[in-house]
Amino acid sequence: MTRLVGIFGYPLSHSLSPAIQQAAFDYHNIDAVYSPWQTPPDALASEIAKLRGDQYLGANVTIPHKEQVMRHLDRIDQMATDIGAVNTIVKEGSELVGYNTDAYGFIRSLKEGSGLEPMGKRALLLGAGGAARAAAYALAQERVICLTIANRTLSRAESLAGEIRKILPEVRAIATGGPDLQEASREADLIVNSTSMGMWYGEGEGQTMLTADSILLTAVVYDMVYNPPETPLMVEARHAGATVVGGLSMLIHQGAAAFQRWTGKEAPITLMMEAGEEALSQMVSG
Repeated sequence: MTRLVGIFGYPLSHSLSPAIQQAAFDYHNIDAVYSPWQTPPDALASEIAKLRGDQYLGANVTIPHKEQVMRHLDRIDQMATDIGAVNTIVKEGSELVGYNTDAYGFIRSLKEGSGLEPMGKRALLLGAGGAARAAAYALAQERVICLTIANRTLSRAESLAGEIRKILPEVRAIATGGPDLQEASREADLIVNSTSMGMWYGEGEGQTMLTADSILLTAVVYDMVYNPPETPLMVEARHAGATVVGGLSMLIHQGAAAFQRWTGKEAPITLMMEAGEEALSQMVSG
């Protein structure tokens, strides 16, 4: 029986996950097909229910479902509960179990891509959604000295900041629309964009919240957006002389952790990275 796996999100037309995960299944000669399952919010419950069918192994979850999906699962892993977001669903017996591999993928790719050790650093996080929750949790666990969460809707940033204060006292929330953002950026050793700002085909395509004059020469700027490979924020960061890390490596590492949850097999990370780069190259040229 061919096993089915996929990714829930909306929209999904430019996801690299199918290419990355299919490469891993094929490498291990696992009879499985990984597909994009474009799922508007009002269809999420019924689509999740389909995973209970015998042919399904599980799924990934992306924007905008990482928080809402939790109510439709039988059990949530402790880390995902603490983060407040799920990006991986695993079929365990008759149960659908939610996990979060974003936090692991973020920290591993940050350290590999920049050499930065977050402990004792001042961090600025752009966004307060599901991916931001994972990044905030991971940075708190890594013991940054302070964390500023900036979001368009201040109340969402305040809510996330309140949760993170349980493990990191020095957390504040600001709105992205005012002068506080530029000030926070000029003080940050690490800037992380978890929003879709700058993403191709998104409402913020071609835009950035920060410019070179508000980024430290010594900073690390990490953009979770991987399409385009060089986002407007990354361009500004390079102009400032900062160290820059793109989002593809996070996608690979969180995907590798998910693959291992589904199959119990070691993920072929190098092969998955090559598949992701090839798919992204085709997207760029197409």
